[in-house]
Amino acid sequence: MAMQTNDAPTAVGQAPAAPGLESATAGPPEGAAAAEHKGGLPQFDFSWWPGQIAWFLIVFFALLAFVRLFAAPRVGGAIEDRETKISGDIAEARRMKDEADAQAAAATAETAQARAAAQRVGAEARAKAQAGIAAKLAEEEAKLAATGAEAEARIAKARDAAMANVAGIGADTAKVIVEKLTGRTATAAELAAAQTARG
Repeated sequence: MAMQTNDAPTAVGQAPAAPGLESATAGPPEGAAAAEHKGGLPQFDFSWWPGQIAWFLIVFFALLAFVRLFAAPRVGGAIEDRETKISGDIAEARRMKDEADAQAAAATAETAQARAAAQRVGAEARAKAQAGIAAKLAEEEAKLAATGAEAEARIAKARDAAMANVAGIGADTAKVIVEKLTGRTATAAELAAAQTARG
């Protein structure tokens, strides 16, 4: 009689289980099923990390290449253009400041020259006016001196004439007085001697 065994028929492609381990090998493992049905974030599952790292590196280098090839040159070009414009504006402002300083210096020099010319013209005008005034004063003084001399000559002539008349009047008066007192007519020699003795 054949000996019956309690061995369960094995599945196709599976090795027969060792004696005493039938329960351990039969069916799917309970830990794997629990892990498959366990909910959680893939980022914290170490089995997902290699793929995540690979995609991170791909995206990172793609962004790096995009920034290096497209974004950075445009930004750098804009910055360089801005710096060039600022440098040009600063140079233009300095040039305009230098021109303004030069124009201010020229205006100051012109003002000084105009002031000196005005002072020179004023001094010449004052000198001419003073010379004209001095000439007029000299002319008027000469006229006054001539007029004074003429007046003095006329006065002297009138005085001399008056004195001559006074002498004649005195002689006539003396002659009349002598005639009244002595009863005789005095001669011209006697009258002249009397005037000389008197005065």
